[in-house]
Parts: sequence; C-alpha cells; structure tokens
Amino acid sequence: MTADRTLVEETGPGHLGTPGVAQRIAEAVAPFVGGELPVRLRAWDGSEAGSPDGPLVVLHSVDAVRRLLWHPGELGAAQAYVTGELDVPEQDGWDLDTALTFAFAVARERGLSGARPGLRPAAVVRAVRTALDLKALGRPPAAPASQADIKGRLHSALRDRRAISHHYDLSNEFYSLILEPNMAYSSGYHSSPEQPLQEAQAAKLSLVCTKLGLTEGSTLLDVGCGWGSMSLHAAEHFGARVVGVTIAAEQKRFIDERIRERGLEDRVEIRLQDYREVPERDHFDAVSSIEMGEHVGQRNYPTYAAVLHRSVRPGGRVLVQQMSRSGRWPGGGPFIESFIAPDMYMRPVGETVAMLEAGGLEVRDVHALREHYVLTVAGWLERFEANVDRLTELVGEEVVRVWRLYLVGGSMAFRDGRMGVDQILMVRPGGPHTLPLVRTW
Repeated sequence: MTADRTLVEETGPGHLGTPGVAQRIAEAVAPFVGGELPVRLRAWDGSEAGSPDGPLVVLHSVDAVRRLLWHPGELGAAQAYVTGELDVPEQDGWDLDTALTFAFAVARERGLSGARPGLRPAAVVRAVRTALDLKALGRPPAAPASQADIKGRLHSALRDRRAISHHYDLSNEFYSLILEPNMAYSSGYHSSPEQPLQEAQAAKLSLVCTKLGLTEGSTLLDVGCGWGSMSLHAAEHFGARVVGVTIAAEQKRFIDERIRERGLEDRVEIRLQDYREVPERDHFDAVSSIEMGEHVGQRNYPTYAAVLHRSVRPGGRVLVQQMSRSGRWPGGGPFIESFIAPDMYMRPVGETVAMLEAGGLEVRDVHALREHYVLTVAGWLERFEANVDRLTELVGEEVVRVWRLYLVGGSMAFRDGRMGVDQILMVRPGGPHTLPLVRTW
C-alpha cells in the first residue's frame, strides 16, 4: 500500500498540473489501439479516462501496466486480472462476459489482431516516456502462482502427467462444486436451453453408448475416463464391462469410491495408466474417448489413433468427442495454454478426421455440438458463482479468478465459433459392423 500511495502522490490528478494516470495511459496507448480508448479506464490514483459508455476497467497497481509491457495482449492482461491488479467489475450493465465480447468486437473493427506497422516512432517514444514516468519499467513481475510451469520433453509420459495434474488435481471437491453429479467434464447434449445440466450430461452419455452399440455384456475401453461419468454410465445403464484409463490420481481415487458405492466392482476397472500403455489388442467391442484427444499433441496424435484402432476388435466401433479450433493458437490462446491446459492442441475437425482415417479407422458420422457447449458452460458458470465462497476457501482468490476468466472466455469461444466440438463415430475395418442403415440419433 505504501508504494501505491507514493505513486498517487507522484502521479495523481492535478499533481503539479499534470493529468492523472488514466489520462496519461490513454494518450500513450491511443496509437496502439487505433484511437480513443474504448473502455472507461480507472487508475490506481482514482483518475479516469476513455469512453464513459464503455465497460469499466480498473488498474489497481502499476504492476498491471508492467505486465502488459512485458506481455502485450492476452497473456499480460490475464496475468494482471488473475492477480487482482486489473479488474472488470460489474457496473452499468457490464460484466466480464459483455466486456470481453465488446473488446473482441472493437479489436475486429479496428483491425488490432496483429502488428501495427504504421506506428510512428514518436508514438513509441511517448509510450516509453509515459512508462518511465509512471515507474512501469523494470524487471517483470513474478508469474502468478496459478500459472503453469511444466518442464520436460513435450508430451513425454512424465510431462503429460504433470500437465494433467496442474489442471485436474485441484481437488475432487473443487470440481464437484462446478460440474453436475455425473462429474462429466465435457459438452452435454441439450434438448433445450432450459434442460437441467445433469439431464443434458446423462443424455450425452446415453448418446455415446447408443452410437457405440453397447448392450449387456459389451466390453468398452474408456480412454481418458475423467471422473468416470462415461465408464459408470455405460456399466449402470447399458450393462457394459468397462476398463477406464486416466493419468490423474485424484480422478482414479474418486471413481474407485463410486464403483464401491454402486457395487460395480465386477463391471468397471479403472487403471492409472497412460493411453500408450494399454496392452490389449483386438479386444474391446467399443472404445470411447471423450475430450481427451486434445491433450495428446499434434505429433502424438497418430499414436493416439493407433491405440484406438488396435484396442478395438475388427468391426467394433470407436467414438471420439473432441474440441476443434482453426487459425492461430491451436492450444486455445495464451491464457488457456498458460493457466488451464498446458500442451493442449486443437485443429479443424476435418484435419482430425483425416488423422483418424490415416490411423486405419473408417469414419462414419461427424456430429457437431458447438451450440451445446455454450449451454453446458453456462450451467458450469452458474454453479461456479453459486459456490464461489467455498471454492475460494478451497483454492484461493487467484485460482477462482482464473476459473471465472476460463469459463466466461470458453463460453464466448464456442458461442462465436472460434472453437467447436464434435462426436466422430468410426468403425475398425476387417469385420462385420452392426451400424444401422438409418441413424436414429
């Protein structure tokens, strides 16, 4: 607080006749943002600048500016937001969702998605001088504690375990307060916007089981089984015998307890096992992999496809539900890659289909579910906000801010078509399949 008070005294409104911090920042960044600051900016000295009708953005500390200087764009802004150095409070009808939506729209309108080669040297000099005056230059602030620091060879078994642990081992209670009781951490299948989240997730699980043709006694391999929603649903409601594999120890402990509670020990086996280590060959009647393929990486995707192919018997079915993305940032963008899912890799659905076909599987159906994910995330966000006090007790304010930004941003990405999600149904050639001539799903 002492440092902030000193800055207020040195840079506050009217000090020696100089404008306040917000006005000075707005003037310095105008050439970089294509004109007037589109947001209403409030700085740590209480000064304001920018559009009075725009969303309010509050800079609580000069460290927010320092982060943006070291990491211009999404990463610096995300770091400042999760640490609380920058905030977007609900005010005048604006919230984080509408503010970010507005910012994306302005960026598109002004063409701010890349470098600005027309900038004059004088604009750069002025920005540097302003940063010096505000004492914003210097060593970069330490990365937020919630930011991932994953080391090791990309997509080695050890690094994959570390990346998965960063995201999934926050605690089972944490996820239970956001997800519905099935603990399905993937897009649901919504019959309407009003359908309860739990029903939509159960509908998705039944849809997958139906597409795979599961019946009493069918054998299923669930690759990347999460908290067991698919494994348990297939066993309880379709009579399948299931092997699920995960590399998240917290998830395995959770599923094993549910297996015991439901008396499914003779139907469900959960292994703490990397997908590459599954030993069975030509064995299972069906294989499911629900939003796990994004985490295997581009280079390892042929290996992943080969595991799906070799694990199922000839004529058996395979279903992959997977997110898709085009353009830059196949990992989802600097924020997602740094705070949520390190090493994730997405591609257009057509490229994924081609890679699965190259792995020897015959693709029979591709079912787009993008709009469903918007509704699913809305349900998660509602539960998140309803349980935010307990979530904060569990993981602290910084991680809660990470997750609020993650859920709001994810919903926007699916809503606006920057990301998609699809169910890809396949069969392994070499044996008769039982797919119906006319689909009922």
